[in-house]
Amino acid sequence: MSVVTIDYVRLRRAALGTALVFTAAGTVTGAWASRLPSIRDRIDATAGQLSLALLAMGIGSVLAMPVAGYACRWFGSRQVTLVTVAIGCSAFVAAGFAGSLTVLIGVMFVFGIVFGSWDVSMNVQGSAVDLRASRDWMPRYHACWSAGTVLGAASGALAARVGLSVQVHFSLAAAVAAAACLVGISMYIEERATPDPETTSAATPRRRVITRQLLLITLSATTIEGAAIDWLALYLADDRGVSHASAALGFTVFATAMALGRFAGTPVNARLGRDVAVRIGGLLSIAGLLLTVLPPVLAVNYVGAVLWGLGTCLVFPAAVSAAGETARPAEAIGVVTTLGYGAILVGPPLIGGLADQIGLGRALLSLLVLGTAVAVLAPAVRVRPSGE
Repeated sequence: MSVVTIDYVRLRRAALGTALVFTAAGTVTGAWASRLPSIRDRIDATAGQLSLALLAMGIGSVLAMPVAGYACRWFGSRQVTLVTVAIGCSAFVAAGFAGSLTVLIGVMFVFGIVFGSWDVSMNVQGSAVDLRASRDWMPRYHACWSAGTVLGAASGALAARVGLSVQVHFSLAAAVAAAACLVGISMYIEERATPDPETTSAATPRRRVITRQLLLITLSATTIEGAAIDWLALYLADDRGVSHASAALGFTVFATAMALGRFAGTPVNARLGRDVAVRIGGLLSIAGLLLTVLPPVLAVNYVGAVLWGLGTCLVFPAAVSAAGETARPAEAIGVVTTLGYGAILVGPPLIGGLADQIGLGRALLSLLVLGTAVAVLAPAVRVRPSGE
């Protein structure tokens, strides 16, 4: 076996390990989102009060993400991922035991710091593996994250149905996620010697700069996605009056559509073009929001959740790809990634504050503006001729 073949096999193992870590992160996210109604009931909080805990998590993540990049540069993504997974899973368990809003806010701030760093470190590893293998596996990693949210949400639906407490559920989910991450991290490569993409040749044409339109479409799409993560189950439980298990199933439907859409994203983009796929996605998200919120029929609401997931699934990966086609891809991808995940974590709490004023259903309908923005700004992710 040649050295090249050996290296490629090793990189495939590292890609598998990265996918496991992405899946574990998604599982934690899905478990958290699916049990929000139970957490809200445990601390007897309103949507607006609960949004303070979500906002604390978002602030912690946004503050930590830039620092995590430097930490990976100095210590390597393997070490950063290992530390953040250990602390993150512990904080996740602690969130299930929080008995008051104040305690939950403090725990979620810590969780946001380590979870944001966990997210950056696994993306750093994935990028390094792709660069060395000359492959574009990043969409698959994010699809694995979406698949993980399905597993986590399904576990939440099952836990709610059988009456399993949030504390026990979160403890079991954290143990499974930590074990998967340990296996994945053991397959990581040392990426600090990886050449900077800016110094390597690339066949893809490059923009000169990152555009405001690209930043706006990133903000819009990730806010729509984050709103489903944080509020879909709660909306179905409160406004539709369904059981916590049925509410968790609604988010599971959304997450499943996200995962399947991302796994199919590569051939869809190749056939239609990134910009056309994103424009269709914006229109689908508008239809999904309307069907989720307006009709008082749970089956139709589930159909809306499917369209909501399909509409948002490809926009953020397309924005990251477009950022990688700038003259300074490393900096541009860093900006888009931080902005995107920041919007997922910070944007939805604003929906909660608005919900206290006008109701959660009407607050979710305000996202129609962002869905329209995605459709209109779709050309921002189109592949440009060199130098344009």
